[in-house]
Amino acid sequence: MTTNHEADARDADRRPPTLVFIHGTNSSSAWASGLTSELTLRGHRCVAVDLPGHGREAFYPRSYQAPQDLDALATEPSPLAKITIDDYVERVGEVVRRARRHGPVILVGMSQGGVTVSRVGNAIPELIDRVVYVAAYCCVDLPNMVAYLETPENSESLIPQISAAMVADPAVLGVTRVNWRSADPAVFGAVKSALAADFTDEGVSRLLNLLEPDETAGIPLAEARGEAHTWGRIPRTYVRFTLDRLIPPALQDRFIAEADRLTPDNLTDVRSVAAPHVGPFDRAELVDIFAELATR
Repeated sequence: MTTNHEADARDADRRPPTLVFIHGTNSSSAWASGLTSELTLRGHRCVAVDLPGHGREAFYPRSYQAPQDLDALATEPSPLAKITIDDYVERVGEVVRRARRHGPVILVGMSQGGVTVSRVGNAIPELIDRVVYVAAYCCVDLPNMVAYLETPENSESLIPQISAAMVADPAVLGVTRVNWRSADPAVFGAVKSALAADFTDEGVSRLLNLLEPDETAGIPLAEARGEAHTWGRIPRTYVRFTLDRLIPPALQDRFIAEADRLTPDNLTDVRSVAAPHVGPFDRAELVDIFAELATR
């Protein structure tokens, strides 16, 4: 629950906030580049973070290049296997600390990025002025992402279609490795239906070239619950994607309901956008939401 002192402190700091964006699985800060560009052109402070092992630190197995060696791709070790949720929290926490020197911070998580947002909110709630979940995992009652995959609200998720494109055993390799460069039409179709249902085929092709093959396998199993006495004090927004077929709207609504039961004095500010799981995030209605949050 937000204390009066914290609320007063947030109201007193009238400097422009910094929007800090956290990407989802198998991706990078490029995921938010269109959104941050639009917001910057409107005069807002933005930064998109590359989580450890992503973006400039991404690992592309030699066997992932053309011509692909699928047998080697299934076994080639990855440095991401050693990365943990604590590494993610440390990276984002440092960005939040630096940004907070210059004014309020709005911390935004997309998809799996919600796990990191919640953990950072638990760790340094006093430095964050709002957390925002964009079609993201917001674990409250259950301990981690995997636990929510088995819920009735997730029954219509098309995540099994994406899982079919995995080329290695995460328990053995320590990473979730997906062959986004597969020439199999079924993989292309799975990505379009699960992640980007209203994209053109050309848009799906561009999406495939933004995705990275490896993601540390430990994140979906990591403890990810927001805690009432820390994370629960921070004002919270959830942006629902009503066309999402990876994290269905029913599961998004469950996250919102659980959070509100945990913090009845700090209810979720809920917005809805008619978008599939990957947005795109620069669509006008989403830009408008963040521009409004940045000027509250």
